[in-house]
Amino acid sequence: MRKPAIAKPVKRAKANTKVKPGAVTKSAEPAMDVAVGRRIRDLRRVRQFSLETVAARTDLSIGFLSQIERGLSSPSLRVLATLADVLGVGIAALFGASPSADGASDQVVTRSLQRPELKLWRTGVSKQLLSPASADNKLNLFLVHLEPGGSTGDELYTHDGEEAGLVLEGEMMLTVDSETWSLKTGDSFRFASRRPHRFSNPAQDAKTVVLWVNCVTAAG
Repeated sequence: MRKPAIAKPVKRAKANTKVKPGAVTKSAEPAMDVAVGRRIRDLRRVRQFSLETVAARTDLSIGFLSQIERGLSSPSLRVLATLADVLGVGIAALFGASPSADGASDQVVTRSLQRPELKLWRTGVSKQLLSPASADNKLNLFLVHLEPGGSTGDELYTHDGEEAGLVLEGEMMLTVDSETWSLKTGDSFRFASRRPHRFSNPAQDAKTVVLWVNCVTAAG
C-alpha cells in the first residue's frame, strides 16, 4: 500500500522591501519650503510688488525668487531676512496663515501646541514663533533651535530692527561686525540688526536652544 504523499510547505515569495531607484519618500521639509514660498508670494502680492521689483531691491535673480515662491528652493535665513525687509515686515510674517490685506490681528495668546514653525532644514536652524502671528507685528518672540553644527551660514547678513536673546540650552557662537563670542547656557545678548551678524552651534553632538526677540523698527 502506497504511503500518502507528504505535502511540502509552499515557499512564499518575500515581499520586495527595496526602494526602487528614484523613488524617494516625500518628507515634510519640501512641504515647509512650499508653505514659506506661498507666504512670500502672498505678501508680495499684497504689497503689489512684481518679481522684477523684489529682485531689483534684493539683488536676487527673478528665477531664484520664482523658485522660492514655488517651493523649489529652500532659502537661507539671510535671504528670508532680506525679503522680509523689502516686503516691510519681520520674519515672523512668514509664519502661520497667509497675511490679510491690512495684516491686522487682535490675538493675544499663543498656545504651546499651536506655535507656527519655520524650519530651515538645510542649515539646521528652526524658529518657533511664540507671539501671535501678524504681518503688522513689530515685536516678536521666538524659540530658536540649532541642530548640532547648525548655522546661518558663513556670510554675515543684516536686516531692519533690533534683537536680543537668552541661551536656554547648549552653546552658540555669535558674530557681530568683526567680533565673535561664545555664549553658554544663561548668557544673553542684544544688538542692532543692521550690524552684520551670523550665529551657529559649534557642538557636533548637542542642540542649542535660544529664546530670541526681534523688534522691527521700519514702517510696514
